Amino acid sequence: MDTNTIYAKLNKIFRDVFDDDSITVNPKTTADDIDDWDSLEHITLISAVEREFKMKFKMGEISSMKNVGEMADIIAARTKL
Repeated sequence: MDTNTIYAKLNKIFRDVFDDDSITVNPKTTADDIDDWDSLEHITLISAVEREFKMKFKMGEISSMKNVGEMADIIAARTKL
């Protein structure tokens, strides 16, 4: 799956989870950039991403992700398999 497709899908997920159509994520987007992104919403977000991309993140991956770019990199690596 190419990077543009991943980010298009991530944008849709973020907009749905945070109920904000103005969100546009990029590789450097972090929880600090989105007002409602707290620990509870993070769980909802991860679940939505896993459903959309038909994959499961490992606990270590979830805890080490620092931004959306790292999430997209994991998705890209997994979808190449």
